[in-house]
Amino acid sequence: MNKLFNYGLLSAVALLSLSCEPDFLADPVLTNTGTLTSVQFEEAAALDPSLPTGLMSGVYALTFTTGTGGTGGHDDFGMKSYDVFSDMLSGDVALSQSVYGWYRASITEFGAPQDFTFGDNRQVWRYYYRIIRGCNSVIDGLGGMDAIPESQANKYTMGQAKALRAHSYFYLANFYQKEYNASEPILPIYRSAADQNGPKVPASEIYDLMESDLTDAVSLLEGYSRDNKTEINQDVAKALYAYVLGARGTDYTKAYNMAVQAISSYPVMVGAEVTGGFNNVNTPGWMWGVDLNQDIGLGLISWWGQMDYYSYSYPAYGDLKAIDASLFAQIPANDIRKGQFLNNTSFAQHLMPLFKFYDADRVHTGTSSIVKADYVYMRVAEMHLLAAEMAAFAGNDGASRVHLKNLVSTRVPDASYIDGLSGQALKDEIYLQTRIELWGEGKSYLAMKRNQATTTRGANHLSFVGEAIPYNDERMTFEIPEGEIQYNPFISTQNQ
Repeated sequence: MNKLFNYGLLSAVALLSLSCEPDFLADPVLTNTGTLTSVQFEEAAALDPSLPTGLMSGVYALTFTTGTGGTGGHDDFGMKSYDVFSDMLSGDVALSQSVYGWYRASITEFGAPQDFTFGDNRQVWRYYYRIIRGCNSVIDGLGGMDAIPESQANKYTMGQAKALRAHSYFYLANFYQKEYNASEPILPIYRSAADQNGPKVPASEIYDLMESDLTDAVSLLEGYSRDNKTEINQDVAKALYAYVLGARGTDYTKAYNMAVQAISSYPVMVGAEVTGGFNNVNTPGWMWGVDLNQDIGLGLISWWGQMDYYSYSYPAYGDLKAIDASLFAQIPANDIRKGQFLNNTSFAQHLMPLFKFYDADRVHTGTSSIVKADYVYMRVAEMHLLAAEMAAFAGNDGASRVHLKNLVSTRVPDASYIDGLSGQALKDEIYLQTRIELWGEGKSYLAMKRNQATTTRGANHLSFVGEAIPYNDERMTFEIPEGEIQYNPFISTQNQ
Protein backbone atom coordinates (compact mmCIF):
# COMPACT_ATOMS: atom_id res chain seq x y z
CA MET A 1 0.00 0.00 0.00
CA ASN A 2 2.80 2.43 0.82
CA LYS A 3 4.42 1.74 -2.54
CA LEU A 4 1.14 2.34 -4.30
CA PHE A 5 0.41 5.61 -2.59
CA ASN A 6 3.90 7.03 -2.53
CA TYR A 7 4.43 6.39 -6.23
CA GLY A 8 0.80 6.96 -7.07
CA LEU A 9 0.53 10.29 -5.35
CA LEU A 10 3.61 11.56 -7.17
CA SER A 11 1.90 10.65 -10.42
CA ALA A 12 -1.30 12.21 -9.13
CA VAL A 13 0.46 15.52 -8.57
CA ALA A 14 1.32 15.51 -12.24
CA LEU A 15 -2.18 14.49 -13.27
CA LEU A 16 -3.71 17.20 -11.09
CA SER A 17 -2.51 19.67 -13.71
CA LEU A 18 -4.84 18.14 -16.27
CA SER A 19 -7.68 20.57 -15.69
CA CYS A 20 -6.72 24.18 -16.17
CA GLU A 21 -9.39 26.54 -17.54
CA PRO A 22 -9.95 26.94 -20.36
CA ASP A 23 -7.83 24.09 -21.73
CA PHE A 24 -8.47 21.47 -19.07
CA LEU A 25 -7.47 18.64 -21.38
CA ALA A 26 -3.88 19.86 -21.66
CA ASP A 27 -1.09 17.29 -21.42
CA PRO A 28 -0.04 16.25 -17.90
CA VAL A 29 3.04 17.97 -16.58
CA LEU A 30 5.38 15.04 -16.20
CA THR A 31 8.66 16.38 -17.58
CA ASN A 32 10.61 19.59 -17.25
CA THR A 33 9.39 20.56 -20.72
CA GLY A 34 5.82 20.49 -19.45
CA THR A 35 4.43 17.52 -21.37
CA LEU A 36 4.90 13.82 -21.90
CA THR A 37 3.66 12.62 -25.28
CA SER A 38 2.42 9.08 -25.87
CA VAL A 39 5.61 8.34 -27.85
CA GLN A 40 7.76 9.52 -24.94
CA PHE A 41 5.64 7.48 -22.58
CA GLU A 42 6.13 4.33 -24.66
CA GLU A 43 9.88 4.91 -24.75
CA ALA A 44 10.01 5.52 -21.01
CA ALA A 45 7.87 2.43 -20.34
CA ALA A 46 10.28 0.32 -22.37
CA LEU A 47 13.11 1.44 -20.07
CA ASP A 48 11.03 1.19 -16.89
CA PRO A 49 8.24 -1.43 -17.12
CA SER A 50 6.80 -0.19 -13.82
CA LEU A 51 5.91 3.22 -15.31
CA PRO A 52 2.42 2.29 -16.62
CA THR A 53 1.54 0.73 -13.28
CA GLY A 54 2.83 3.77 -11.45
CA LEU A 55 0.86 6.16 -13.62
CA MET A 56 -2.28 4.05 -13.12
CA SER A 57 -1.68 4.27 -9.38
CA GLY A 58 -1.63 8.03 -9.80
CA VAL A 59 -5.01 7.93 -11.52
CA TYR A 60 -6.42 5.85 -8.68
CA ALA A 61 -5.03 8.40 -6.22
CA LEU A 62 -7.12 11.08 -7.91
CA THR A 63 -10.25 9.23 -6.81
CA PHE A 64 -9.58 10.19 -3.19
CA THR A 65 -7.49 13.35 -3.57
CA THR A 66 -8.99 16.70 -2.55
CA GLY A 67 -9.49 19.38 -5.18
CA THR A 68 -9.77 16.97 -8.11
CA GLY A 69 -12.97 18.72 -9.15
CA GLY A 70 -10.91 21.87 -9.61
CA THR A 71 -12.18 23.77 -6.57
CA GLY A 72 -11.01 24.59 -3.08
CA GLY A 73 -14.40 23.59 -1.73
CA HIS A 74 -14.85 21.29 1.23
CA ASP A 75 -17.19 19.17 -0.89
CA ASP A 76 -14.41 18.43 -3.43
CA PHE A 77 -12.63 15.24 -2.36
CA GLY A 78 -12.73 12.80 -5.27
CA MET A 79 -15.15 10.02 -6.11
CA LYS A 80 -16.97 10.06 -2.78
CA SER A 81 -17.90 13.72 -3.35
CA TYR A 82 -20.40 12.61 -5.94
CA ASP A 83 -21.82 9.87 -3.75
CA VAL A 84 -22.97 12.71 -1.48
CA PHE A 85 -24.23 14.81 -4.40
CA SER A 86 -26.26 11.96 -5.86
CA ASP A 87 -27.69 10.72 -2.56
CA MET A 88 -28.89 14.23 -1.79
CA LEU A 89 -30.36 14.74 -5.25
CA SER A 90 -32.30 11.48 -4.93
CA GLY A 91 -33.53 12.65 -1.52
CA ASP A 92 -32.49 9.59 0.47
CA VAL A 93 -29.88 11.63 2.34
CA ALA A 94 -31.56 14.55 4.07
CA LEU A 95 -29.72 17.70 5.03
CA SER A 96 -31.60 17.97 8.32
CA GLN A 97 -29.65 20.90 9.77
CA SER A 98 -27.35 23.36 8.02
CA VAL A 99 -24.87 25.61 9.81
CA TYR A 100 -22.06 26.05 7.29
CA GLY A 101 -24.11 25.88 4.10
CA TRP A 102 -22.40 23.05 2.22
CA TYR A 103 -24.77 21.36 -0.25
CA ARG A 104 -27.80 23.46 0.67
CA ALA A 105 -28.31 25.99 -2.15
CA SER A 106 -26.55 24.10 -4.90
CA ILE A 107 -27.67 20.50 -4.28
CA THR A 108 -30.57 20.14 -1.82
CA GLU A 109 -32.27 23.27 -3.17
CA PHE A 110 -31.36 22.28 -6.75
CA GLY A 111 -29.43 25.43 -7.62
CA ALA A 112 -26.79 23.68 -9.75
CA PRO A 113 -29.14 21.52 -11.84
CA GLN A 114 -31.09 24.64 -12.82
CA ASP A 115 -28.25 27.14 -13.35
CA PHE A 116 -25.12 26.31 -15.33
CA THR A 117 -23.13 29.04 -13.55
CA PHE A 118 -23.12 27.07 -10.27
CA GLY A 119 -19.66 25.65 -9.62
CA ASP A 120 -20.92 22.16 -8.79
CA ASN A 121 -21.73 21.59 -12.46
CA ARG A 122 -18.12 22.32 -13.34
CA GLN A 123 -16.81 20.26 -10.42
CA VAL A 124 -18.60 17.07 -11.49
CA TRP A 125 -17.66 17.56 -15.15
CA ARG A 126 -14.05 18.37 -14.40
CA TYR A 127 -13.47 15.49 -11.99
CA TYR A 128 -14.70 12.73 -14.29
CA TYR A 129 -13.01 14.13 -17.38
CA ARG A 130 -9.82 14.40 -15.37
CA ILE A 131 -10.02 10.69 -14.56
CA ILE A 132 -10.76 9.97 -18.24
CA ARG A 133 -7.76 12.02 -19.26
CA GLY A 134 -5.51 10.07 -16.88
CA CYS A 135 -6.85 6.73 -18.12
CA ASN A 136 -6.34 7.84 -21.72
CA SER A 137 -2.71 8.67 -20.94
CA VAL A 138 -2.20 5.14 -19.63
CA ILE A 139 -4.01 3.58 -22.60
CA ASP A 140 -2.05 5.67 -25.11
CA GLY A 141 1.20 4.78 -23.42
CA LEU A 142 0.38 1.08 -23.72
CA GLY A 143 -0.22 1.34 -27.45
CA GLY A 144 -3.68 2.87 -27.75
CA MET A 145 -7.30 1.74 -27.88
CA ASP A 146 -6.82 -1.36 -30.02
CA ALA A 147 -3.52 -2.56 -28.59
CA ILE A 148 -3.07 -5.70 -26.51
CA PRO A 149 0.11 -5.24 -24.44
CA GLU A 150 2.70 -7.99 -24.61
CA SER A 151 3.48 -8.29 -20.91
CA GLN A 152 0.93 -9.69 -18.51
CA ALA A 153 1.48 -6.79 -16.11
CA ASN A 154 0.68 -4.26 -18.82
CA LYS A 155 -2.42 -6.22 -19.84
CA TYR A 156 -3.66 -5.87 -16.29
CA THR A 157 -2.88 -2.15 -16.27
CA MET A 158 -4.66 -1.66 -19.59
CA GLY A 159 -7.70 -3.50 -18.24
CA GLN A 160 -7.83 -1.28 -15.16
CA ALA A 161 -7.50 1.91 -17.22
CA LYS A 162 -10.33 0.89 -19.54
CA ALA A 163 -12.59 -0.12 -16.65
CA LEU A 164 -12.02 3.14 -14.77
CA ARG A 165 -12.58 5.16 -17.95
CA ALA A 166 -15.90 3.36 -18.46
CA HIS A 167 -16.82 4.09 -14.83
CA SER A 168 -16.23 7.82 -15.41
CA TYR A 169 -18.26 7.97 -18.61
CA PHE A 170 -21.01 6.03 -16.84
CA TYR A 171 -21.35 8.65 -14.12
CA LEU A 172 -21.10 11.52 -16.59
CA ALA A 173 -23.90 9.99 -18.66
CA ASN A 174 -26.11 9.56 -15.60
CA PHE A 175 -25.39 12.99 -14.19
CA TYR A 176 -25.89 14.90 -17.46
CA GLN A 177 -28.71 13.00 -19.20
CA LYS A 178 -32.20 12.77 -17.75
CA GLU A 179 -32.71 9.22 -19.00
CA TYR A 180 -31.16 6.98 -21.60
CA ASN A 181 -32.05 8.21 -25.08
CA ALA A 182 -29.75 6.61 -27.64
CA SER A 183 -29.92 9.40 -30.20
CA GLU A 184 -29.54 12.39 -27.87
CA PRO A 185 -26.11 14.08 -28.02
CA ILE A 186 -25.01 14.45 -24.41
CA LEU A 187 -21.22 14.55 -23.90
CA PRO A 188 -17.92 14.94 -25.72
CA ILE A 189 -16.08 11.66 -26.08
CA TYR A 190 -12.30 11.47 -25.74
CA ARG A 191 -10.64 8.17 -26.64
CA SER A 192 -7.07 9.47 -26.53
CA ALA A 193 -5.08 11.96 -24.50
CA ALA A 194 -4.60 13.88 -27.74
CA ASP A 195 -8.35 14.51 -28.11
CA GLN A 196 -9.48 17.97 -27.03
CA ASN A 197 -12.64 20.09 -27.20
CA GLY A 198 -14.95 17.72 -29.00
CA PRO A 199 -18.65 18.05 -29.77
CA LYS A 200 -21.39 16.25 -27.90
CA VAL A 201 -22.01 12.78 -29.31
CA PRO A 202 -25.14 10.61 -28.99
CA ALA A 203 -25.62 8.64 -25.80
CA SER A 204 -25.41 5.42 -27.80
CA GLU A 205 -21.81 6.23 -28.74
CA ILE A 206 -20.90 6.91 -25.12
CA TYR A 207 -22.46 3.63 -23.98
CA ASP A 208 -20.87 1.70 -26.86
CA LEU A 209 -17.46 2.89 -25.66
CA MET A 210 -18.28 1.86 -22.09
CA GLU A 211 -19.30 -1.61 -23.25
CA SER A 212 -16.23 -1.95 -25.44
CA ASP A 213 -13.96 -0.83 -22.60
CA LEU A 214 -15.55 -3.21 -20.12
CA THR A 215 -15.52 -6.14 -22.54
CA ASP A 216 -11.79 -5.56 -22.95
CA ALA A 217 -11.29 -5.03 -19.23
CA VAL A 218 -12.99 -8.30 -18.27
CA SER A 219 -10.77 -10.14 -20.73
CA LEU A 220 -7.53 -8.36 -19.84
CA LEU A 221 -8.08 -8.78 -16.09
CA GLU A 222 -8.54 -12.54 -16.28
CA GLY A 223 -6.34 -14.05 -13.57
CA TYR A 224 -5.37 -10.73 -12.03
CA SER A 225 -4.71 -10.89 -8.28
CA ARG A 226 -4.51 -7.31 -7.05
CA ASP A 227 -2.26 -6.08 -4.28
CA ASN A 228 -5.02 -4.03 -2.65
CA LYS A 229 -8.66 -3.14 -3.12
CA THR A 230 -7.89 0.31 -4.50
CA GLU A 231 -7.31 -1.39 -7.84
CA ILE A 232 -10.04 -2.70 -10.12
CA ASN A 233 -10.02 -6.46 -10.64
CA GLN A 234 -12.14 -8.59 -12.95
CA ASP A 235 -15.01 -8.83 -10.44
CA VAL A 236 -15.28 -5.05 -10.21
CA ALA A 237 -15.10 -4.75 -14.01
CA LYS A 238 -17.99 -7.21 -14.33
CA ALA A 239 -19.96 -5.29 -11.72
CA LEU A 240 -19.41 -2.04 -13.62
CA TYR A 241 -20.53 -3.79 -16.80
CA ALA A 242 -23.74 -4.86 -15.05
CA TYR A 243 -24.39 -1.27 -14.00
CA VAL A 244 -23.83 0.05 -17.54
CA LEU A 245 -26.15 -2.54 -19.09
CA GLY A 246 -28.78 -1.90 -16.44
CA ALA A 247 -28.74 1.85 -17.09
CA ARG A 248 -28.92 1.32 -20.83
CA GLY A 249 -31.80 -1.12 -20.46
CA THR A 250 -31.10 -3.06 -23.64
CA ASP A 251 -29.86 -6.43 -22.31
CA TYR A 252 -31.10 -7.24 -18.82
CA THR A 253 -30.13 -10.90 -19.11
CA LYS A 254 -26.49 -10.06 -19.80
CA ALA A 255 -26.56 -7.50 -16.97
CA TYR A 256 -27.89 -10.22 -14.66
CA ASN A 257 -25.16 -12.64 -15.70
CA MET A 258 -22.44 -10.04 -15.14
CA ALA A 259 -23.77 -9.23 -11.67
CA VAL A 260 -23.94 -12.92 -10.74
CA GLN A 261 -20.37 -13.52 -11.93
CA ALA A 262 -19.16 -10.61 -9.80
CA ILE A 263 -20.62 -12.09 -6.61
CA SER A 264 -18.77 -15.36 -6.19
CA SER A 265 -15.63 -14.27 -4.28
CA TYR A 266 -17.21 -12.10 -1.59
CA PRO A 267 -19.49 -12.82 1.40
CA VAL A 268 -22.28 -10.45 2.34
CA MET A 269 -21.61 -8.30 5.39
CA VAL A 270 -23.56 -9.74 8.32
CA GLY A 271 -24.13 -9.24 12.04
CA ALA A 272 -21.81 -6.77 13.70
CA GLU A 273 -20.31 -5.78 10.33
CA VAL A 274 -23.60 -4.11 9.39
CA THR A 275 -23.40 -1.73 12.35
CA GLY A 276 -19.62 -1.78 12.67
CA GLY A 277 -18.74 1.58 11.15
CA PHE A 278 -18.06 0.76 7.47
CA ASN A 279 -14.51 1.92 8.11
CA ASN A 280 -12.25 -1.01 7.16
CA VAL A 281 -11.35 -1.85 3.56
CA ASN A 282 -10.43 -5.38 4.67
CA THR A 283 -14.08 -6.17 5.36
CA PRO A 284 -14.65 -9.29 3.20
CA GLY A 285 -17.86 -7.93 1.72
CA TRP A 286 -16.10 -4.89 0.22
CA MET A 287 -15.21 -5.34 -3.45
CA TRP A 288 -13.53 -1.99 -4.09
CA GLY A 289 -12.30 0.69 -1.71
CA VAL A 290 -9.33 2.63 -0.33
CA ASP A 291 -7.17 2.01 2.72
CA LEU A 292 -6.79 5.53 4.08
CA ASN A 293 -3.98 6.19 6.52
CA GLN A 294 -1.91 8.89 8.19
CA ASP A 295 0.46 9.14 5.21
CA ILE A 296 -2.37 10.06 2.84
CA GLY A 297 -3.34 12.81 5.26
CA LEU A 298 -7.00 13.46 4.48
CA GLY A 299 -8.76 15.59 7.07
CA LEU A 300 -11.86 17.74 7.19
CA ILE A 301 -12.06 17.86 3.39
CA SER A 302 -13.18 14.28 2.93
CA TRP A 303 -16.27 12.10 2.84
CA TRP A 304 -15.83 11.40 6.54
CA GLY A 305 -15.51 15.13 7.13
CA GLN A 306 -18.95 15.63 5.61
CA MET A 307 -20.76 12.52 6.89
CA ASP A 308 -19.38 11.23 10.19
CA TYR A 309 -20.44 12.55 13.59
CA TYR A 310 -17.42 10.79 15.15
CA SER A 311 -14.72 12.58 13.16
CA TYR A 312 -13.39 16.10 13.01
CA SER A 313 -16.26 16.94 10.71
CA TYR A 314 -19.15 19.17 9.72
CA PRO A 315 -21.76 16.81 11.25
CA ALA A 316 -19.89 17.04 14.56
CA TYR A 317 -20.44 20.80 14.52
CA GLY A 318 -23.99 21.04 13.23
CA ASP A 319 -24.25 20.20 9.51
CA LEU A 320 -26.41 17.12 9.99
CA LYS A 321 -27.08 14.47 7.35
CA ALA A 322 -29.76 11.90 8.10
CA ILE A 323 -31.76 9.19 6.40
CA ASP A 324 -34.96 10.48 4.81
CA ALA A 325 -37.68 10.10 7.45
CA SER A 326 -40.12 8.43 5.09
CA LEU A 327 -37.52 5.87 4.01
CA PHE A 328 -36.61 5.16 7.62
CA ALA A 329 -40.27 4.53 8.40
CA GLN A 330 -40.31 1.77 5.77
CA ILE A 331 -37.55 -0.21 7.50
CA PRO A 332 -39.14 -2.96 9.66
CA ALA A 333 -38.49 -2.73 13.39
CA ASN A 334 -36.77 -6.16 13.36
CA ASP A 335 -34.43 -5.25 10.50
CA ILE A 336 -30.80 -4.97 11.69
CA ARG A 337 -30.36 -1.95 9.41
CA LYS A 338 -32.90 0.03 11.44
CA GLY A 339 -30.25 0.10 14.13
CA GLN A 340 -27.80 1.94 11.89
CA PHE A 341 -29.61 5.20 12.64
CA LEU A 342 -30.26 7.12 15.85
CA ASN A 343 -33.99 6.84 16.49
CA ASN A 344 -34.62 9.43 19.18
CA THR A 345 -36.58 12.59 18.42
CA SER A 346 -35.19 14.24 21.55
CA PHE A 347 -31.87 14.81 19.78
CA ALA A 348 -31.02 16.95 16.77
CA GLN A 349 -29.06 13.95 15.52
CA HIS A 350 -32.30 11.97 15.09
CA LEU A 351 -32.01 9.60 12.09
CA MET A 352 -28.31 10.29 11.57
CA PRO A 353 -26.23 7.17 10.69
CA LEU A 354 -24.44 7.12 14.03
CA PHE A 355 -24.31 3.31 13.95
CA LYS A 356 -23.57 2.75 10.26
CA PHE A 357 -20.66 5.07 9.40
CA TYR A 358 -18.22 6.06 12.09
CA ASP A 359 -14.54 6.38 12.91
CA ALA A 360 -13.46 3.42 15.02
CA ASP A 361 -12.55 5.64 17.99
CA ARG A 362 -16.23 6.65 18.35
CA VAL A 363 -15.39 10.04 19.90
CA HIS A 364 -17.56 13.02 19.03
CA THR A 365 -15.51 15.49 16.93
CA GLY A 366 -12.80 12.82 16.63
CA THR A 367 -9.52 12.05 18.31
CA SER A 368 -7.50 13.29 15.34
CA SER A 369 -7.92 15.71 12.47
CA ILE A 370 -6.44 13.06 10.13
CA VAL A 371 -8.85 10.55 8.58
CA LYS A 372 -7.90 6.91 9.10
CA ALA A 373 -11.28 5.30 8.39
CA ASP A 374 -11.40 3.82 4.89
CA TYR A 375 -13.51 4.56 1.80
CA VAL A 376 -15.89 1.98 0.35
CA TYR A 377 -16.55 2.27 -3.41
CA MET A 378 -18.41 -1.00 -3.97
CA ARG A 379 -19.83 -3.86 -1.88
CA VAL A 380 -20.98 -7.29 -2.95
CA ALA A 381 -24.45 -6.51 -1.53
CA GLU A 382 -24.88 -4.20 -4.53
CA MET A 383 -24.48 -7.13 -6.87
CA HIS A 384 -27.04 -9.29 -5.07
CA LEU A 385 -29.53 -6.45 -5.37
CA LEU A 386 -28.57 -5.61 -8.95
CA ALA A 387 -28.79 -9.28 -9.97
CA ALA A 388 -32.26 -9.43 -8.43
CA GLU A 389 -33.27 -6.23 -10.23
CA MET A 390 -31.91 -7.29 -13.61
CA ALA A 391 -33.55 -10.72 -13.34
CA ALA A 392 -36.88 -9.06 -12.54
CA PHE A 393 -36.58 -6.72 -15.53
CA ALA A 394 -35.69 -9.72 -17.70
CA GLY A 395 -38.91 -11.43 -16.56
CA ASN A 396 -37.10 -14.07 -14.48
CA ASP A 397 -38.93 -13.55 -11.19
CA GLY A 398 -37.75 -16.86 -9.75
CA ALA A 399 -34.08 -15.98 -9.99
CA SER A 400 -34.86 -12.47 -8.81
CA ARG A 401 -36.48 -13.72 -5.62
CA VAL A 402 -33.51 -16.01 -4.89
CA HIS A 403 -30.99 -13.18 -5.08
CA LEU A 404 -33.16 -10.79 -3.11
CA LYS A 405 -33.64 -13.35 -0.34
CA ASN A 406 -29.90 -14.05 -0.28
CA LEU A 407 -29.46 -10.54 1.05
CA VAL A 408 -32.67 -9.76 2.93
CA SER A 409 -32.53 -13.03 4.89
CA THR A 410 -29.36 -11.72 6.55
CA ARG A 411 -31.13 -8.52 7.62
CA VAL A 412 -34.51 -9.70 8.97
CA PRO A 413 -35.50 -12.86 10.88
CA ASP A 414 -37.97 -14.01 8.22
CA ALA A 415 -37.69 -13.11 4.52
CA SER A 416 -40.31 -15.62 3.37
CA TYR A 417 -42.63 -12.79 2.31
CA ILE A 418 -40.43 -12.41 -0.77
CA ASP A 419 -41.71 -15.78 -2.08
CA GLY A 420 -45.09 -14.17 -2.73
CA LEU A 421 -43.76 -11.25 -4.77
CA SER A 422 -43.77 -11.01 -8.55
CA GLY A 423 -43.98 -8.45 -11.33
CA GLN A 424 -44.02 -4.81 -10.29
CA ALA A 425 -44.40 -5.64 -6.59
CA LEU A 426 -41.11 -7.55 -6.75
CA LYS A 427 -39.37 -4.71 -8.58
CA ASP A 428 -40.67 -2.23 -6.00
CA GLU A 429 -39.33 -4.36 -3.14
CA ILE A 430 -35.90 -4.63 -4.77
CA TYR A 431 -35.79 -0.87 -5.23
CA LEU A 432 -36.76 -0.32 -1.58
CA GLN A 433 -34.15 -2.80 -0.36
CA THR A 434 -31.52 -1.11 -2.52
CA ARG A 435 -32.29 2.25 -0.95
CA ILE A 436 -32.15 0.79 2.57
CA GLU A 437 -29.08 -1.41 2.15
CA LEU A 438 -26.95 1.10 0.27
CA TRP A 439 -28.05 4.26 2.05
CA GLY A 440 -25.30 6.88 2.05
CA GLU A 441 -23.12 4.91 -0.39
CA GLY A 442 -24.00 6.82 -3.55
CA LYS A 443 -26.16 4.18 -5.25
CA SER A 444 -29.74 5.40 -4.69
CA TYR A 445 -29.55 7.92 -7.53
CA LEU A 446 -28.57 5.24 -10.03
CA ALA A 447 -31.38 2.95 -8.80
CA MET A 448 -33.87 5.81 -9.05
CA LYS A 449 -33.02 6.31 -12.71
CA ARG A 450 -33.01 2.60 -13.57
CA ASN A 451 -36.43 2.17 -11.95
CA GLN A 452 -37.81 5.45 -13.35
CA ALA A 453 -38.92 6.27 -9.84
CA THR A 454 -40.52 9.34 -8.31
CA THR A 455 -39.16 10.43 -4.95
CA THR A 456 -40.91 12.45 -2.27
CA ARG A 457 -38.85 14.07 0.46
CA GLY A 458 -39.72 13.27 4.05
CA ALA A 459 -40.34 15.68 6.89
CA ASN A 460 -36.70 16.00 8.01
CA HIS A 461 -35.48 17.78 4.86
CA LEU A 462 -34.96 21.55 4.94
CA SER A 463 -36.62 22.12 1.57
CA PHE A 464 -39.16 20.65 -0.87
CA VAL A 465 -40.74 18.47 1.84
CA GLY A 466 -43.60 16.40 0.43
CA GLU A 467 -42.95 17.37 -3.18
CA ALA A 468 -43.01 14.49 -5.66
CA ILE A 469 -39.98 14.70 -7.99
CA PRO A 470 -39.70 12.23 -10.89
CA TYR A 471 -36.38 10.70 -11.94
CA ASN A 472 -36.32 12.69 -15.20
CA ASP A 473 -37.09 16.05 -13.63
CA GLU A 474 -34.69 18.80 -14.68
CA ARG A 475 -33.58 19.05 -11.05
CA MET A 476 -32.18 15.52 -11.13
CA THR A 477 -29.39 16.20 -13.63
CA PHE A 478 -26.53 18.66 -13.77
CA GLU A 479 -26.04 21.36 -16.40
CA ILE A 480 -23.13 21.42 -18.81
CA PRO A 481 -20.89 23.93 -17.00
CA GLU A 482 -20.52 27.53 -18.01
CA GLY A 483 -16.82 27.11 -18.77
CA GLU A 484 -17.45 24.31 -21.24
CA ILE A 485 -20.01 26.43 -23.09
CA GLN A 486 -17.60 29.37 -23.15
CA TYR A 487 -14.38 27.61 -24.11
CA ASN A 488 -15.40 24.58 -26.16
CA PRO A 489 -16.30 25.97 -29.61
CA PHE A 490 -18.27 22.81 -30.44
CA ILE A 491 -20.72 23.02 -27.53
CA SER A 492 -23.20 25.86 -27.17
CA THR A 493 -26.36 24.22 -25.83
CA GLN A 494 -27.55 22.31 -22.78
CA ASN A 495 -28.94 18.79 -22.95
CA GLN A 496 -32.69 18.40 -23.15
